[in-house]
Amino acid sequence: MEKEAASKQSDFYQIVLGRRSVKSYDPEVKISHEEMTEILEEATRAPSSVNMQPWRFVVISTQEGKEKLAKLAMFNQTQVATSSAVIAVFGDMKSVEYAEEIYTKQVELGYMPEEVKEQLLTAFKPGYENMAARDMRDLVLIDASLVSMQLMLVARAHGYDTNPMGGYEKGKVAETFGLDSKRYIPVMLISVGKADKEGYPSYRLPVDTVTTWA
Repeated sequence: MEKEAASKQSDFYQIVLGRRSVKSYDPEVKISHEEMTEILEEATRAPSSVNMQPWRFVVISTQEGKEKLAKLAMFNQTQVATSSAVIAVFGDMKSVEYAEEIYTKQVELGYMPEEVKEQLLTAFKPGYENMAARDMRDLVLIDASLVSMQLMLVARAHGYDTNPMGGYEKGKVAETFGLDSKRYIPVMLISVGKADKEGYPSYRLPVDTVTTWA
């Protein structure tokens, strides 16, 4: 039992400390729909404010989809062309519409009693429904960034490499893939695939440089 725990711990550190931003992939390696679904399911175990899970994904893996994306990501052509898929991550400005579904399921699964569900929905739902757009945008960007980091680590656990990208035409990406651009806020693109060569290590500032102890 102790040996198994040590092995899992070792795997965890290898995943976290061995992660690299990979920009070129083996174009012959494809990720199946089933495995990509597993990766996304595991990624969405990430935390979110009041469990609203405002992240939304567009998985771009077809030639047609990649051609559309390539026009919007001029500085990331290699990632788009060679990766198994590029995942466009969005934040849903109206995620509260799923509140009843999420909390009802929590009760059905035995995660909380009905009265707690009603108390929580009464406490936060009106605030979500009436929140200023700027504040909601900040909230969904934070939550969608959490799931994005988890997605990259989960992909590595599946044996794949990733690269987060912000260099693309964010004002056009939602409508290009059939989403309402006022509702769905672009967060980042994440290329996923098998690296055709190892990613480069990079320097990190010392903890004392980035941390204040209070």
